[in-house]
Amino acid sequence: MSEKLRLGVIGAGLKAAEYAASWATMPEIEFAALADTTAASRQRLIDVCLAAGAPEPRSFADYRRMLAEMRGELDIVYISTPHAFHAEQATAVAEAGLDLFLEKPMVTTVTEAERLIAAQKKSGVTIVTAFQGGLSPLVLDTRRRALAGEFGELIAISGMIWESWSSNYDGHWKQQPEISGGGFMFDTGAHMMNTVCLLANSDFDSVSAYMANHGKKVDISTAVSARLKNGALATLTAAGEGPPGCASYITFFYSKAIVRIDAWGGWREISVGRNAEPREEAEILGNPMKNFLAIRAGKMENSGSVEMGLRFARLWDAIKESAAAGGASVRIVA
Repeated sequence: MSEKLRLGVIGAGLKAAEYAASWATMPEIEFAALADTTAASRQRLIDVCLAAGAPEPRSFADYRRMLAEMRGELDIVYISTPHAFHAEQATAVAEAGLDLFLEKPMVTTVTEAERLIAAQKKSGVTIVTAFQGGLSPLVLDTRRRALAGEFGELIAISGMIWESWSSNYDGHWKQQPEISGGGFMFDTGAHMMNTVCLLANSDFDSVSAYMANHGKKVDISTAVSARLKNGALATLTAAGEGPPGCASYITFFYSKAIVRIDAWGGWREISVGRNAEPREEAEILGNPMKNFLAIRAGKMENSGSVEMGLRFARLWDAIKESAAAGGASVRIVA
């Protein structure tokens, strides 16, 4: 194995190109190969690598060919493709015995999550889903303190997230249900759902949900009322149309404290008794590869594990089922 970790990229879109500018300069990383169905996207990523002074990676139109021809020449893989492709591609990477950094959300259904978990357990590879909130120091610190009992019993959760998403992504693949896996709640709203799943430290027990498409093919607004298996109650609201901008507010009501935090871990406010601590702010991660490498090396908790992805998938499947049934309560078996 070479001194540098040899990276293969599946999906050379704008997100991969954005990250590549910093990854190509990391001393730990060598861009070895990339795969994308679009030649222009492949060339754009190659150009980013060359501009950073890195060698030109091998280029493939099919990720399967990349995995086959580069067998023994890759150590880690990053996937950034439309959501509906994640399960097949991630499972193939795990079966190839390669550690994986996977863009959010992990997969689109519980069935896909279970298949990926089986592949991961068989190969023993590390898989991390790249949720910014799950890798945020403020979110991880909140999780550690909650698990230690500092805040007391979790009583209830109130979460909301909004963005001018409907107009921002008009005509984008994110609004094509056959490849997006869902609409606003599954895209930007996924950050809220994942941070709630992580900090609640519990699977959901039952869910009632409503969705409205507002003339689109996918959900634009979603309202969820739920009970968790630890007894806490939760409401989650996602609004994918509105004035320009994007924001999130999640409040965790504990028996000893109230914790307010945003879905990406950019800020946090904690109130204990009558005392409110000053708002803390943290830079939202611009280079999550460093966190992935720390998790891979065992220096950091894997908050984006396949098991956490399964918890998320169970919640998402229940939301879709309930909304399709006009808000009927759906019990989650876990």
